[in-house]
Amino acid sequence: MSREQQAVARARKAFQTGRSKCLEHRIRQLKNLQCFFTERHREISEGIKKDLNKSDVVVQLYEILGLEEEISLAIRKLKEWAAPRPVEKNLLTLSDTVYIKPEPLGVVLIIGAWNYPWAVTLQPLIGAIAAGNAAVIKPSEVSAHTAKVMEDLLPLYIDKELYPVVTGGVPETQELLRQRFDHIFYTGNSAVGKLIMAAAAKHLTPVILELGGKSPCYIDKTCDISIACRRVAWGKYTNCGQTCIAPDYILCEPAIQDSVIEELKRAIKEFYTDDPKTCSDYGRIINQRHFKRIMAFMQDSTVAVGGDNDEDKCYIAPTVLRDVKPDSKVMQEEIFGPVLPILPVSGPEDAIQFINNREKPLALYIFSSDQKVIQKMNDETSSGGLLANDCLVHYSVSSLPFGGVGNSGMGCYHGKFTFDQLSHLRGCLIKKLNMESMNDMRYPPHTAKKLGWARFFILKNINLGWIGRMLLLSVMAVVAAVVIQKYLR
Repeated sequence: MSREQQAVARARKAFQTGRSKCLEHRIRQLKNLQCFFTERHREISEGIKKDLNKSDVVVQLYEILGLEEEISLAIRKLKEWAAPRPVEKNLLTLSDTVYIKPEPLGVVLIIGAWNYPWAVTLQPLIGAIAAGNAAVIKPSEVSAHTAKVMEDLLPLYIDKELYPVVTGGVPETQELLRQRFDHIFYTGNSAVGKLIMAAAAKHLTPVILELGGKSPCYIDKTCDISIACRRVAWGKYTNCGQTCIAPDYILCEPAIQDSVIEELKRAIKEFYTDDPKTCSDYGRIINQRHFKRIMAFMQDSTVAVGGDNDEDKCYIAPTVLRDVKPDSKVMQEEIFGPVLPILPVSGPEDAIQFINNREKPLALYIFSSDQKVIQKMNDETSSGGLLANDCLVHYSVSSLPFGGVGNSGMGCYHGKFTFDQLSHLRGCLIKKLNMESMNDMRYPPHTAKKLGWARFFILKNINLGWIGRMLLLSVMAVVAAVVIQKYLR
């Protein structure tokens, strides 16, 4: 039996003990996870520094803070989320107990990504724990130092049988995918996402695929270009552009392109100084393979800002490309790096057509002071999320579902959405063995009169308050035997 098989078998055996279903156990595990971030802050930061050159403050801001907020929310709301959820009744079920019961799915596989190795790996884990599941955690082998920290230290804080960490590369991931899971949560690119989905289909396992794509950013001539470019520069160059919802390219009218370039240049200097290479807030490309991939994008385009690079250090300066053509290399796939192309369009209608002619993106950004333009973009495009006059921050709102559509992914998470996605929402109806005469309309022999009564009780929508329901229930109890037996038999 392989190491991966053993981890899955132990997780399933631990789940079958029932201990993960206990709310107190779930809360205890979540609190232990909180302690992990507090007590192992140094090891976490050192690992990410080696992988992506992120400073300690950047790690806290973009990796840990959101996880701490998600844990606090889950602890605070877990009793409410896990409670039976009453639903609306019809006249036939007025005296019955009808509700939705969230229950754990079983064993979940979480395959993380390397760009935010803690945030995108442990946020699904928080939801899996809250929902009462076991979870096999597979961190990305690309962020190797972080994966090692996760493997060594996480089992010291949370139940290592219920939540094992499995490290390794493609062979180990393939072996995991040969096992049967009750749900698979994958964060990464669409090419691998298709392989994940194919593997899951063999066991009819549901999936959440958090993918990516080319997220467009339309800058309207009506907006404050200085503020817009400041926010775009932050959204694009954070984590050296290695963010799944980073603005991938800018669409703007030719008349404002020079102003956009100038303001982006100003913002880059403000954020990362004249020499981003020496700036502690500016990261590095994850490895040389990705460095070469990103550099190749610039071969047939004009560099307006930046372009400096150092392959040995995996450094690419914040870069802006101007007058980019739709068929250029940089427009053929998600950039996932600090290169920002600008494509001229004639206006909002042209931008909408350009966006709609391509795969649905994970995010769509609009900068405009005209609410009609924002509404038009909202009404006439489709994307995983939409954000007007800012970048990235919708990810931080736990009351919004985060996820893709079409080629940018399926399913969503964050807050209660993660809990629901990793739960089976079981429909429950509890009846009593009385008022049998009410059921005569459904029993043979079937007649037109029985059909008429069935139509009344099933199709009649009556908005009743508590008192109204009690009165109707009383009337139905008294009249049911007399009226129904008289007219139906």
